[in-house]
Amino acid sequence: MTMSLGPLFLVFVLGLVSTPPTLAQNNERYDKFLKQHYDAKPSGRDDRYCNHMMEDRDLTSPCKERNTFIHGKKKSIRAVCGENGNPYENNLRISISEFQVTTCSHIGGSPRPPCRYRASKDFRRIVIACENGLPVHFDESIISPK
Repeated sequence: MTMSLGPLFLVFVLGLVSTPPTLAQNNERYDKFLKQHYDAKPSGRDDRYCNHMMEDRDLTSPCKERNTFIHGKKKSIRAVCGENGNPYENNLRISISEFQVTTCSHIGGSPRPPCRYRASKDFRRIVIACENGLPVHFDESIISPK
């Protein structure tokens, strides 16, 4: 017994068309979050790292004042939207565990390129906004009291 691919193709196309636009938009916002704030395996984590990453991620037109890169696994960051996070003010979530982060701060001068950054590295709890279980906005990082 053979089956034509026509009906299967039709079901596939209908599935694509019926994907909620908000879900696609959330994935775009999640992708933007990753581009701006995620670097799984950083090298250096010094001023040169910040200068390179800020330019590479298109965060220098104009020079962004401050940006934080979160290091680790995407799965761990997504978990802040669920079991590894607690509600925080204004519909945000704060991580239960700390993440290795590098914060790049613009060291002044013109807001136009070339931009120069100073790096600071630490382990911190992160505060993010989530939509449909995905991080879409980085708000801040908090040094945990020792």
